[in-house]
Parts: sequence; C-alpha cells; structure tokens
Amino acid sequence: MSTARAGLPGATRTCPHCRETILESATVCPSCKHHLRFGVGPAAGEALAATVTPLRVEGSFRNSEGSAWEYSMVLTIRNERGEEIARRLVGVGAIQPDELRAFTLSVEMTPTAGKRTRH
Repeated sequence: MSTARAGLPGATRTCPHCRETILESATVCPSCKHHLRFGVGPAAGEALAATVTPLRVEGSFRNSEGSAWEYSMVLTIRNERGEEIARRLVGVGAIQPDELRAFTLSVEMTPTAGKRTRH
C-alpha cells in the first residue's frame, strides 16, 4: 500500500466493495467498477480529469498440445532504476487442449492537482 498521505497524489484507500487497494482520488473502482463517489463531476460543477491510457497490451494463447497446461499471470512494476516496487500474482488457472485464454493489461493515468510525490 502507498505511504503517501491522504490528499497527495498516489494516496490509496480500500474499496468498500471488493477490498482492493485503489487510489484515493478514484470515483469508480478500477477492479470491481462500483461507483465510489456521487455528486462529483460536471453535474456537480466539477470538471472531469482526462484519463489517458499510455499502455495497453493484449495477447492470447491457445493450447495446441495434447495435455492441459497450467498458467500463472504475474504483474511486476519497476521504477526508473529497475528496482521492483510491486509484484502481484494476478491469477492462475489451467487450459485444456484447444482452449484459448486472452489477457489485457492496461495502465490508466489521470493528472492530479496538488503536490508532487515520489513512487
């Protein structure tokens, strides 16, 4: 979990619906898609920050062998010095012959107003 103080860019909290760690500024949980804040946005007189997706990778694999395969999906985040700052096991499973699994990784970024933080 982030060590950033509340109100600073990068500050985190727990989603009350799915219990994932999310950004404190989130109005919709990126994991479970539940709305977290109401009365926020243009209808409330506040402009929405533009979200950009600077990275999106999609891929799939098909088991063309005669036996089942097991897989583990691992996500690693590194800083500019190559130091690992987060590593998560996202999911595991098995794929039977002639089955297909597709994966999508995306990074969504939203500009923040406030002080700069280092993460």
